[in-house]
This record gives sequence, C-alpha cells and structure tokens, in this order.
Amino acid sequence: MPNQSVPTTPTKASVRRVTVGPRLWIVAPLVLLAGSLVVMMVGAAIASASSHQTLDATTKPQSTPRISAPPGTPTDSFSAESANDPKTVTVPAEGASVAIINSSTTDQTTAFALLASLPIKGAAPMTGYVRTAMFGAAWLDEDRNGCDTRNDMLSRDLTALIKSDSCRVLSGRLVSPYTGGVIDFVRGDRTSTAVQIDHVVSLGDAWRTGAQQLTGAQRVALANDPINLFAVDARSNAQKRDGDTATWLPAAKPFRCTYVSHQVSVKATYGLWVTQAEHAAMARVLSDCASMPAVTSPFVSTSVPVPVVVHAPAPVAPAASSCDPNYSGQCVPITSDVDCAGGSGDGPAYLTGTVSVIGSDHYGLDRNHDGVGCN
Repeated sequence: MPNQSVPTTPTKASVRRVTVGPRLWIVAPLVLLAGSLVVMMVGAAIASASSHQTLDATTKPQSTPRISAPPGTPTDSFSAESANDPKTVTVPAEGASVAIINSSTTDQTTAFALLASLPIKGAAPMTGYVRTAMFGAAWLDEDRNGCDTRNDMLSRDLTALIKSDSCRVLSGRLVSPYTGGVIDFVRGDRTSTAVQIDHVVSLGDAWRTGAQQLTGAQRVALANDPINLFAVDARSNAQKRDGDTATWLPAAKPFRCTYVSHQVSVKATYGLWVTQAEHAAMARVLSDCASMPAVTSPFVSTSVPVPVVVHAPAPVAPAASSCDPNYSGQCVPITSDVDCAGGSGDGPAYLTGTVSVIGSDHYGLDRNHDGVGCN
C-alpha cells in the first residue's frame, strides 16, 4: 500500500515560534514609550538644574576683571637704575670726581670731533655689576646743594612746578624729550613713576665700556652727573633699558643729535670707550649735525689758561762812561789831559777832528771860545 502523507500535529516549540512574534509587536511600543518618558524626565531635571545654576549666577556678585594699563602709564615701576627719590638726602663720602683733568677736553669742540678721540674696543662682561655697590644709592646729593639728584632733575626739566619745599617736587609738566609727549606729573605712590630719570649712558653700558676701571667716587659722579641725565617718560626708559646708541635711540628724531652729543661727552669725561657698532651709530647721527657742541660736566674743573709769568731781567747798572760829559760829537776820554792832534800839546790823549764844548772846557780845546774845540 502506497505511503500517504499524514498531517503532523504542531509541537510546543513550533507553537512558541509562531506566537512569540505577535507579543513582541505589543511589548516593543511599550518599551519605547517608557524610554521616552525617562528621557523627558531626565531632560526636565537637567533643565531645572541649569535654571537654578543660572539663577545662582545672576544673584551672586561678579568679580571685576583686571585691566592691565597700557605701557607708559603711572603703573610702571621704577628700576634700580632709575629709582624713585630717596626719603632722606644723603651726601656722598667723597666729592665728585671725573677722569679728565679739566674742561679743555670738552670746551670749544664739537661732539663729532670729540667722538674721534674715544677709543674703540669690545664690550667687557657684566661680571661684578651691582648698581648700588658700584655706583652708589639712587639718588645722592652729589653737588651738595641740599637736594637729591632726582628732584634736581625734575626741577630742571619740568615746568609749572609746585614744590613742598626748596627741593621736593610735588607736580609739574614734562615734555618728554624722547617722544615729545606731554606728561602732567603728580607725586604719588602710583603716579610718580610716570616721569623717570634716564641715564643717557646707562650704568650697565658704562660698566661694559670702562667704568670697572674708575674709582668709586668717579662712578658715583657718573651716576649723578646732570649731563648724563634727562627726565623722560616711563615707557621710553623701560624700552631703552641699558642699551647704547647702536641698540636704542629716542623716538623723537630731532632730539637724537642732542642725545648722542651727551653720550659722547659723558664717555669722554669719564674715560669710557665705545664699541665699533656704537661708534658707527654715533657717527651716523652726528653726521647730520656736525656742528653740535660737546657738553661740559659741572663736576669738571674749569679750564682757565695759566698765565705765563715772564720775569723781567734784573736791571743792569750802567757801566761808568769813559767819555767826558762836557764834550759831544765824539768821545773825549777822561784822562789827565787831552790835546788836539797836530797841535803843540803833549797828550797823553789826542782828538782828531772837532768836538762841541757843552760844559766846562777843562782840557782847553776851544781856544777861540766859539763852542767848538780843535778847529
């Protein structure tokens, strides 16, 4: 009998496979809905927290941002080389001293000609340089006028001055020679720095070009010498630092000749040298103002011509005359007797030619009494 296919009864496993699909279609939407609710709840919580943080930020006081003042404002600090004026005026132990004998080195000459006399050498190392130890405290009363050097320079360079006494400058107006800018100076903890005193030949540059060989008194004088100092704006002073002519010049070009003439004069006064680059830079500037005069330091002895003493010869007593003063025209010797030559007299002296009788004819030469003897 042929085989006939008999329908099989589904097993439990097959039933599960058939019925599982519809359940998933029911459950999946529920899971997605529940997930959306969770996301919405979390988002709401975050938003709430953010709003609280924003509210707190708006209710808490904000710190003021610190704004840095631009360079050159009174917030600049003093440097060791260009310090504030001291609280007390101090006179140095020794008097001002320079390297040259007198002002003949800088008098009656130009800065351009003086530059040619400066030695040219390489820069020495900065070994051993300490501002106060090598050049004295800032600022001393080097000229012994009762005022410190900073106040001396403020008094010299500022206008419309107001002082608390004969020295201390409280306010004034400065036209900075380095920029041409105007500064209304007012003394104060945060304002005094607006005007600083610049060393034309910086102390660092001086140390590198021969100041190591100077005496202590000479270095102190160099640091306080008026020809080496200008009252200037703080920004220029900070930019220059200890640069020489080859590395820094004032922004105000019309002032450069004056600036370099002071540098050359200071270096000549204190026996300092220049580097090759410095010499070249100085020559370039001074070539445009070759007649600019050199500057003489007030610490230099005045060049006074030493009078040449000519001793007059001692008077010589005139030699006793051997001629008789009673006769003129020729010398009638003073002797026991004088006769006319060719006459009968026996001498011992004889006259040839005539002779004028101007006194006593004690030799009897004028026999006819006409005033002429031996005629």
